[in-house]
Amino acid sequence: MRNFCGRTRREFVWQAGAGFGSVALASLLAQEQFPANAWAESTGSGASHPELHGKATNVIFLFMYGGPSHIDTFDYKPRMTGMDGKTVDVKTFGRGGHKSGGRVVEPRWKFHQYGECGKWVSDLFPHVARHVDDIAFLHSMTADSPIHGSAMLMMNSGRILSGSPTLGSWVNYGLGSENKNLPGYVVMLDRTGGPISGAKNWTSGFMPASFQGTVLNSQGPPILDLNRPEGMTMELQRDLLNALRSTNEQHLATRADYSELSARIRAYELAYNMQVHAPEAVDFAQETTQTHALYGMDQERTRDFGSKCLLARRLVERGVRFIQIYSGGNHNDSNWDAHGDLEKNHNLHAGNTDKPIAGLLADLKQRGLLDNTLVVWGGEFGRQPTAEYAVGSGRDHNSYGFTMWLAGGGIKGGHSVGATDELGAAAVERPLHVKHLHATILDRMGLDPNRLSYYYSGLDQKLVGVEHVEPIREILA
Repeated sequence: MRNFCGRTRREFVWQAGAGFGSVALASLLAQEQFPANAWAESTGSGASHPELHGKATNVIFLFMYGGPSHIDTFDYKPRMTGMDGKTVDVKTFGRGGHKSGGRVVEPRWKFHQYGECGKWVSDLFPHVARHVDDIAFLHSMTADSPIHGSAMLMMNSGRILSGSPTLGSWVNYGLGSENKNLPGYVVMLDRTGGPISGAKNWTSGFMPASFQGTVLNSQGPPILDLNRPEGMTMELQRDLLNALRSTNEQHLATRADYSELSARIRAYELAYNMQVHAPEAVDFAQETTQTHALYGMDQERTRDFGSKCLLARRLVERGVRFIQIYSGGNHNDSNWDAHGDLEKNHNLHAGNTDKPIAGLLADLKQRGLLDNTLVVWGGEFGRQPTAEYAVGSGRDHNSYGFTMWLAGGGIKGGHSVGATDELGAAAVERPLHVKHLHATILDRMGLDPNRLSYYYSGLDQKLVGVEHVEPIREILA
């Protein structure tokens, strides 16, 4: 005899036990900070259990929006000295389209050697240069697009089209959050505004919204619209949560659709907890004067980015898995997109970020946090060795070869991998794709990049795509 919406009593009892029971168990395990992928396996969502072999527990991604010039920062090209203004045959592809040659723009800053590894670094980053023995440089990065919007999406989500989960979403999906009072994925934007494509760069895509990035402010209200509405007290809010939990239990008991309500409850709970804990996270009064100075917060020029870097360290201490900080926003010279005056542009942005980044590395190291915090630096692409226009020092976009670097979190410092040609136009030694960078980050977080998946639209979706991708093993400690 069939009842219960067309099901037999036996079917109902079996599904209630095997289905809802696993959900309840997974919820309890989640409260004990079990990995999110364990929840995914218990509920059959399609995630693959990672091999927990990584050394990092948190990521801080310092995103230099606009595309810093690698040959003017960390990719030393001594053979370009004396070539300024000469015409060369070199294939380039950027905003101005395909070109077969151009006028050389000689690097505008001097390079010097630093550290025991003898790494060459330009005068744009004298403070970061002191930490080269903790940094692994990737000099042969490549990407699929030389256009900001699609290149940003690729660097953040592994694809040039929108709609896919971003790196921070994958990390939190695979490992879960270490802190139920703060978001597991935080984004801090430049004071001039957000990057092109906006929230697509920190979306959770086809994953639940709980995995998307939360924009956090280092000054003023930490999260917009976080304060309780007028008339809503803490007690009333707690009563509302209890009422929602009770309603959810009734939905479970009647086998009604509970997923949307459960998601709403989790959102309310997180908001409730953040109202208490987020203001404390951005309260720098607890930090010493020496710490403020270390991050450059005692100087107007570096105060803004320095406060974001300091907040990143505080968020790491509080268990936030993935933190992304943008240097540069809006358009044109508000970011690293140096199409006109290269010197003015890069002096501005490097000067704003050099001391805070060095302060972050030093502070993490002295507190014993660098060993399990992976710091990533770079933009969506690099810049060309030739001038974009007939007059001026501006460089067009370059996705054929550029530099990024990583430090901490199981990374072998004082090493460089790959190389571009003598002009820095394209990667010629050990070409590395964005997917290799993503695979390395996931690997250091203890996640197998080729097994971590999310079932969507009939496929086991992966950050690195369907083909096997190896992490960059030369820099793995």
